[in-house]
Amino acid sequence: MIRILTATAITVLALAPTARSADLDGQWARGDGNAKVRIAPCGPNICAINTWIKPGTPSEKAGDKLVMTISQDAGGDYAGTAFDPQRDLTYKITVTVKGDQMTTKGCIVAGLLCKDVNWKRVD
Repeated sequence: MIRILTATAITVLALAPTARSADLDGQWARGDGNAKVRIAPCGPNICAINTWIKPGTPSEKAGDKLVMTISQDAGGDYAGTAFDPQRDLTYKITVTVKGDQMTTKGCIVAGLLCKDVNWKRVD
């Protein structure tokens, strides 16, 4: 279960389709150094696509996508749902961006199992 949360914590977000914030867009490196993702609009949603995965990282591959339906709250954080088509799972997600740092929190099982992932913006 935790492996699934880690893999999708792009890989980690539940937000409204109108979210188009520039602070999310771009290339991000996961804090553990095992993955990089590109976050960008995709249709009415926001997608996070794995652009690089450290060799030997189980259950993840380049090209895996997370489709986020998210919206920004009054405090500037994002919340909503994220769909992982590779695993056919939907997660509740929150995203906090502060400068070049991002934290995603993905939850499954009615919010009982959650995982935080830290990210750093990269060029």
